[in-house]
Amino acid sequence: MSGLRLLGVEKYYGNNHVLRDVNLTVPSGEFVVIVGPSGCGKTTLLRVIAGLEKIDDGRIEIDGQVVNDLPPASRHIAMVFQSYALYPHLTVYENLAFSLRLEGTSEAEISSRIGEVFSMLSLDEYGDRKPSALSGGQRQRVALGRALVRKPALFLFDEPLSNLDAALRMNTRIEVAKIHRELGTSIIYVTHDQTEAMTLADKIVVMRDGRIEQVGSPLELYNKPSNQFVASFLGSPAMNFIKAEILSIDNVETIGIRPQHIRLEKPGRLTGKAIHYERLGSDTHLIVDIGQQEPIIVRLVGQREFDLDTSIALNFDDESAHFFDQNGKRIEPHKPQKEPRLQQDQQA
Repeated sequence: MSGLRLLGVEKYYGNNHVLRDVNLTVPSGEFVVIVGPSGCGKTTLLRVIAGLEKIDDGRIEIDGQVVNDLPPASRHIAMVFQSYALYPHLTVYENLAFSLRLEGTSEAEISSRIGEVFSMLSLDEYGDRKPSALSGGQRQRVALGRALVRKPALFLFDEPLSNLDAALRMNTRIEVAKIHRELGTSIIYVTHDQTEAMTLADKIVVMRDGRIEQVGSPLELYNKPSNQFVASFLGSPAMNFIKAEILSIDNVETIGIRPQHIRLEKPGRLTGKAIHYERLGSDTHLIVDIGQQEPIIVRLVGQREFDLDTSIALNFDDESAHFFDQNGKRIEPHKPQKEPRLQQDQQA
């Protein structure tokens, strides 16, 4: 199977240009996570892929077939929404069987598929219960199961874990990753949680204002963001941005440094005042006011205590810094070329 291709996809709601020339290829079996701020077009993109919204221009291909005019039921896609969207009057078993019966699947096949999914998601003991008798985590697993029983060519997930608490989110994230490994089906997963993006994705798509800003592996985007927006979106705590003039660096507008790459050191390239710190057990986050801009965050390993309003000296290595021009685009700083060793030896 060839997976999914989006070619020049455009979408308007009235005068609101929601998707702008979206081009994306998702090979069969790939796990793609889409991130971006609210209103950037993430969910709309899922809806046009699913056929719940019509595009205004461009082409959508699934397994080599153009599906622009195909109804959702004919696209062989399963979608898991942020809300569980379960039928409250049906049992868990009946919720999973409903769509299969509409497709004309035999009862024997339905029973076999549901049995596999129940085993995969540990739902065996809940088959006769209705959604009202389930916890939030159990309902989310049922919603996942309803998508899995259809054995689609493509899974679409729209922030499926956002209603779960932190511990359950991690457990369900592990389940989703396990499902992907076992089934090998392509997944497009929308989330605002960068931990989900970094830990689940084969490839991350960062969107802003209906456009794709950058596509790449999690570590590629983390280590080499194409611009300041992408740099700010991945990493927790977020990357610090320091005006280049504060550091007396020419031909650069902004310096980006991640909190874990800044250290307390005298003499320091930066000086400021400690205004707050957060104890996180394994780490301590120190917030420092360096003047002339927003405070920066320093991530320190271990448990630390600080006197507030005291002077702080900070340093970092050039290798850990990112450089951005006045348009926010990442640039490589100019480095003087060293003379070849042979030439140096001859001069000596």
